Amino acid sequence: MKLPHSLRALQHRNFRLFILGQGTSQIGNWVQLIATSWLVYSLSGSTLMLGLAAFALQIPMLLITPFAGVLIDRLDVKRVLYATNTLAMLQALVMLGLMLSGHMAAWHIVVGNLVLGLGNAFDAPARQSLISKLLPNRQELTNAIALNSTVMNGARFIGPMLGGLVTASLGEVWSFALNCVMRLAVLFALKATHIAIHVSRHAHAGILNQLMAGLDYAYGFFPSRCALLLLAISSFCLQSYGSLMPWFASQRFQGDSKTLGLLLSSAGLGAVCGMLYLASRTNIRGLFKVIGWSAGVASVSLVAFSFAPSLWLALPMLFVSALSMMLTAASTNTVLQSIVPDELRGRVAALYVMSFLGMSPIGSLTSGWLAHEIGSQYALALFGAVGLMAALVYARHFEQIRANILPLYQSLEIPQHDHS
Repeated sequence: MKLPHSLRALQHRNFRLFILGQGTSQIGNWVQLIATSWLVYSLSGSTLMLGLAAFALQIPMLLITPFAGVLIDRLDVKRVLYATNTLAMLQALVMLGLMLSGHMAAWHIVVGNLVLGLGNAFDAPARQSLISKLLPNRQELTNAIALNSTVMNGARFIGPMLGGLVTASLGEVWSFALNCVMRLAVLFALKATHIAIHVSRHAHAGILNQLMAGLDYAYGFFPSRCALLLLAISSFCLQSYGSLMPWFASQRFQGDSKTLGLLLSSAGLGAVCGMLYLASRTNIRGLFKVIGWSAGVASVSLVAFSFAPSLWLALPMLFVSALSMMLTAASTNTVLQSIVPDELRGRVAALYVMSFLGMSPIGSLTSGWLAHEIGSQYALALFGAVGLMAALVYARHFEQIRANILPLYQSLEIPQHDHS
């Protein structure tokens, strides 16, 4: 059976296994995240502790991921993913044990998040690097990246909603247990995946030299530098809402963990819709324009969410903000993975992850502190305003970006379709 053009990468068995395993495990991850987010606020009653827990989960993305990218280019990426997902399952088992024994404290969650974050620092760029190895030709890479982002964000939609229901109805213990079981899916999928034996191209070179080669490629080219810098600022400002959602759910909208799940699911649904648009595109031309306007829309929507007087007005604002933010992130990832040489793929994927996920913890910690000082609504609105200014600066340089990228598109024989 011939698949629709927007699903063409799914015709390959390895990619189908990858998507199924990752999608299932990421739903479990979000189920646990809802439980830990709600639990740390219940145990501490502090927005600062919320920010610290989010910081611990994501800071390894900033500090370790660049070096992880170098190692991923040297190591068997399939084995790296097997190790990181095993670590994640063990972390969930330890958290489950603490809950069952009645010894769980807020600081346990912070430490547990740090352990999970260390694994994620290797897992995220490894996932991006593996995608190209699952496909027979480079032409389907754009579609595969979009479909992968769609599934990951589908998990962001389903996971928080399921996590909110499980936590509210059955308790946090069942959330940790469910995550342990769902993590098995990705381990089985990796076992069943058959890819070419890994050959390390630069094992003789020093780690710092390899890291610099990736930095030179990503930041030495004006369009990729602008896209990565805008992504980093947007991630710092616009991804920080997640750490403050328990406050909005309980204080602003007078709800419980189900309300928290609804808010985060709204964001996840927005992200999925953005990725469906990206999957429907035929090539990467035009994505540098998408990166700019979507960052601006995400910023304005977050400001509107901050002051929404009711939950039902807040949900569509969060939907639009998350849709636009994920368009910025996934468009950046798509163009980078489409133009990067294979030998630099792991390092450039790591720099993308650092810019997208690595800046979030600093934003979460800063927003937690700022919310403590001036209030959560004003803190989030201020972050949205800064994100908008960054998008406007990007827009001012767009013509130079376009002039630089078009010759590369022509050399890579990317067909003309959209305006760059």
